[in-house]
Amino acid sequence: MDDLTLLSVEEMGEADRITIRGGTPGIELMETAGGTVSDAIAARFTPRRTLVVCGPGNNGGDGFVVARLLRERGWDVELTLLGKREDLRGDAALAAAKWDGQVAALTPDLLDGVELLVDALFGAGLARDIGGVAFDFLARAESMVCDGALTSVAVDMPSGVDGNTGAVRGVALPAVMTVTFFRKKPGHMLYPGRALSGELVVTDIGIRADVLREIVPATFENARELWALVLPRPHASSHKYTRGHAVISGGEMTGAGRLAARAARRAGAGLLTVVAPSSLCPLFSADAPGVITAPADDVAAFSSLLEDARKNAVLVGPGHGVSEHTRSIAEAALRAERTIVLDADALTVFAGEAEALSSMIQAPAVLTPHQGEFARLFPDFSGSKLEMARAAAELVGAVVVLKGPDTVIAAPDGRSAINGNAPPWLATGGTGDVLAGTILGLLTQGMPAFEAAAAAVWLNGAAASRFGPGLIAEDLPEIFPRIFAEDLRWSEISSNSSPRER
Repeated sequence: MDDLTLLSVEEMGEADRITIRGGTPGIELMETAGGTVSDAIAARFTPRRTLVVCGPGNNGGDGFVVARLLRERGWDVELTLLGKREDLRGDAALAAAKWDGQVAALTPDLLDGVELLVDALFGAGLARDIGGVAFDFLARAESMVCDGALTSVAVDMPSGVDGNTGAVRGVALPAVMTVTFFRKKPGHMLYPGRALSGELVVTDIGIRADVLREIVPATFENARELWALVLPRPHASSHKYTRGHAVISGGEMTGAGRLAARAARRAGAGLLTVVAPSSLCPLFSADAPGVITAPADDVAAFSSLLEDARKNAVLVGPGHGVSEHTRSIAEAALRAERTIVLDADALTVFAGEAEALSSMIQAPAVLTPHQGEFARLFPDFSGSKLEMARAAAELVGAVVVLKGPDTVIAAPDGRSAINGNAPPWLATGGTGDVLAGTILGLLTQGMPAFEAAAAAVWLNGAAASRFGPGLIAEDLPEIFPRIFAEDLRWSEISSNSSPRER
């Protein structure tokens, strides 16, 4: 799982320091880093007129190494520096001393006739908005890239992108390829940084993986290795009750609840009951004979149905509408102290009352807001998507799934994951309902909340990618069996195995 670790800019700096304290000189790390960048460039491009733009820090030092090594390969290389060569310090100064070519002062005119730009200007540690000549240079370079007149390769992070947040600090230069070192950073995974990074290449520069035990990072890329060990799998003695009994509160927009129900069952829930007003029950069962329906025309009847301890996980929200009734149903589900998923309107009914919601959560809970719902529930929060999701999870004491093309899953204990497998065609109506149902289905089988949420997000992304363009929400659960069998290898579990043998 170490390969899934995402390191903040500060944590990456600590990894460097630990390695240097362990006896590896900083200039050796810099030489290796520059070497991996030059190797990646040479593997993907033929020699062409190249400009290496260097900043005043260690990222610029990497650029000096890249320029020297490309020139040794026979490339036509020029180098420009923001600042003065004599002002460089430490390893950057040592790297610059090995460059025997000219060092031009940074100016946009240097881009005339350049075909390939190696961007070693600012890297991941940019702490303020870009201004001055650097802004002018990057703005012209960005225009040339967008016009197809220039190709940019970034060292560590495209200049102008915040390595921790993925945000653009004034201006940013899109890269066709970004070469980073040891581990990815959150800014490589969060938009717009992800889109600006192009092909992401992570290289080994001699930092040992065991430094992570000292750093103890808590942010990961969402992938199978993060949750596969606790993914519920049926065994020989399984039956429908051991796989859990999920409950969905059915709202008037019945399509949402039906999508969630289909997903929860495909995700493995042993039984599923939709609790809805009696007039709606036939709609929930008409196209799904395996769904149990239970009439509940008021909150008291809904609460009564949850007294059955075998009904161990509940979803409230899809298709409900924003109303006092929706809030009453959500509060009743929370009082029942069942594992719970709150989605859609069951979040909006608590708008601006996150602390009140927190006081009601007494069992494992997952909240699944999109950006608009999140803003309504947490109106005072600001910062990056990762920062906001993590703060929200800590405040409410629940797992928060902040949805989008770069969905963030955050746990109250500080762990977080950023998802990277969602294709664009997942952006269609009803997929949020499917996701909520998928989470419910995994929770019903006893999967821990953080891992269940992360697995469900990944599963929906994998299913959408497998289906391809033209996807509608109804397609997703029908792809789950193939993902379970082929990608998650459920079929490798022996039909005679016991839970202890798994």
